[in-house]
Amino acid sequence: MSHPSRRTVLRASSAGLFTLAAGPALSACSGSGGESAGGGDAATGKVTVWSWTTAAEALRGVVPAFQKDNPGITVDVQDVGNPAIWDKITVGMASGGRGLADVLHIGCDYLPGYLEKFPGGLANLSELGADKHKDEFAKGLWPVVSGKDGHAYALPWEVNPLGFFYRQDMFDKAGLDPVSFETWEDVVAAAGRFRKANPGAYMFGLNKPATPGPDCDFLQGLMQLQGAFYFDFDGKVTLGSEEAVRSLTIIKELNDAGLVGDSSGEQGWSKLVSADTVAASPLAAWAVHYLETKFPAQKGKWRLTSPPAVTAGGKRTAIVNSTHLAVSASSPRRRAAWTFVEYALTKPASMNGMFTAGGVFPALTSAYADPMYARKNDFYGGQAPLETFTQLLGEGADATNYSGDYARALKLASDAQVKVLVKGADPAAVLRDAAEQLAQQTKRDLA
Repeated sequence: MSHPSRRTVLRASSAGLFTLAAGPALSACSGSGGESAGGGDAATGKVTVWSWTTAAEALRGVVPAFQKDNPGITVDVQDVGNPAIWDKITVGMASGGRGLADVLHIGCDYLPGYLEKFPGGLANLSELGADKHKDEFAKGLWPVVSGKDGHAYALPWEVNPLGFFYRQDMFDKAGLDPVSFETWEDVVAAAGRFRKANPGAYMFGLNKPATPGPDCDFLQGLMQLQGAFYFDFDGKVTLGSEEAVRSLTIIKELNDAGLVGDSSGEQGWSKLVSADTVAASPLAAWAVHYLETKFPAQKGKWRLTSPPAVTAGGKRTAIVNSTHLAVSASSPRRRAAWTFVEYALTKPASMNGMFTAGGVFPALTSAYADPMYARKNDFYGGQAPLETFTQLLGEGADATNYSGDYARALKLASDAQVKVLVKGADPAAVLRDAAEQLAQQTKRDLA
C-alpha cells in the first residue's frame, strides 16, 4: 500500500483465512510447536514462539532474563515472517492445532477470526490467571483479547494510539496552528489559507484509487475516534452508521477543498513526503520512529499533537490497532508458555526493553513511568512525542471489534471510498450499499 501502516502487510493475506476456514482440515505445517492437537499443561520444557522481524528480535531480548528466573523452561523465538505467519497459523488451526508453536504473536485483525472460525484453537488464559492483569493495559484493549464467553485468549503487547503529525514550517507559512484544530471541520475551514501559503502542496496524502490496494487507515481512524467501526461488539454490521458516514464525509470535504494529494502507487505517500508536498498525517505511535528514520532531512520540522475530534466536544483519542501474544490450545506446555507470556508482557522492564529494541509501543501502562517517554526529540523540534501518546492513552479509548470478517469489510469500505474520491459519490449512499452487501456476504444483521 502507498500509505504507511503497521497493518497493511497483514491485510494482504487476510483473505486466506476465509479459504482455509471454509475448506477441509489441512496437513500440519512443519515446525517445532505442539506435536499433537490434544494439548497439555506442562509447566516446564521448551517453549517455541512465532513472531516476525523486529518484534521477534525484541522478544528474544527477554529470553536470557526469563530463563534465569525460570529454570526448567527454555524459549525459542522464531521469526516466521510477515505475512507468512498468518498462513502458517491458519493452516495449523485448520489441522486441529498440529504443528503450531506454543506462543503465537497475533494482530487485532486476525485474533477475532481465529476465535470465531477455530473455537478451542487458543488456550483460555483466564483459566491460567490472566484476568488479574485486566486493568494493567491501555483502556480499550481487554475486550479485543476476550472471547464471547468473556475469557481472555491473548495478552496485549503492542498498542497504537492515533496522533496528528504535522509540518510546523508549512503551517507557520499559513499562520495556522494545528494544536488549535478542535474538530476536523476546523481543518477543512483552513484549506484556503493553507493552499495559498503552500502552492503545490497538500495537507494529506491518500491512495485515492486504492492502487495497489486499500488505504482506509484514515477512514478507520475517524470512525474509531467516535467509538465506531465496521462491526459492533454484538457482531452487527455498522459500516453504514452515522459515524461511518460522518467519517467518509470529512474525507470528501478535505478532498473537495484540495487538501488531499493522490499517493497511489508503490511508496506513493513516502514520495510525496520526501518532496515536501505533504504537511500532515494522522498516524499511530509507531510513526514516531518511522518518520525520523525515513525522512532525516526534515529534522526539526515535524510536530505532534492530538487528532481533532470528529464532532465538537468529541473524543480525541483512539487505538487504531494492537498486537498480542496467545498460547496454542494444542501446546503440550500451556503453563510454561503462559509463564513466558506473562513474564514478557506484564513487567515494565521487559516491555521497555522490547520497545527500545523493536519499536513495539507497550500496551502495559506501568511501562510509561520510564524517563524515556518524557525524552525530548530534536526531529520533533524538542517535543517529547512519546509522552503525547501516553497522555492520549491516559484519556482512554474505545475498543474495536475487527471480527472474523474484517477483510470483507475492508474491501467494501475501500470500494466506497474510491467512489467518493474518484467519482464524487455521496458518502451516505455508497456506505449504505456497502453495509447491505457486507451483511449479505457475512450473514450478519445490520445494526
